[in-house]
Amino acid sequence: MSVRLENHPDTERGDIASIEAQAERARETVLTAQFTLRGAMDSLVIPAEAPPTRADRLWEHTCFEAFIRPVGSTSYLELNFAPSRAWAAYRFDDYRAGMRNAALSAPLRLERVDAPNAVKLEIAVDLAGEPNFPAHSDWRIGLSAVIESANASKSYWALAHPSERPDFHHADGFALDLPARG
Repeated sequence: MSVRLENHPDTERGDIASIEAQAERARETVLTAQFTLRGAMDSLVIPAEAPPTRADRLWEHTCFEAFIRPVGSTSYLELNFAPSRAWAAYRFDDYRAGMRNAALSAPLRLERVDAPNAVKLEIAVDLAGEPNFPAHSDWRIGLSAVIESANASKSYWALAHPSERPDFHHADGFALDLPARG
């Protein structure tokens, strides 16, 4: 399913034309996602592409994010993907509580595609290593992005902005249903 992310009303969109995202379950425990950022790339901070590597604090710069919660659970995952192809995965027990590295292997796919005035990331992640993500559970997800401009300002994009300040962890931001397969 393709969706358009919306800029938080308290942040400037700058030279960003749009951010589109797609997410689906390719297999019972595999999330696939795609993020496409369109705009004046020369006015945005887009890190150079590099080999995929796990890294922390990606949200401090341009990155795309997926928040995934099994329906009926308070625990959730936060997945971060930078255009450099750095990635991170964190597990939370509840709203912003109990943050730790998730027991996930490197993404099955983390590809970057550059085009005039656009950059796209294509992602596939297997969540089978996480004990709170049984294959038969339905998922609620939030898709989001932090985009850094050359002037050091940031804009915050998501499916939904349920609070006054950007907060991708807010339960009401998990606005997309991904039912179990089969």
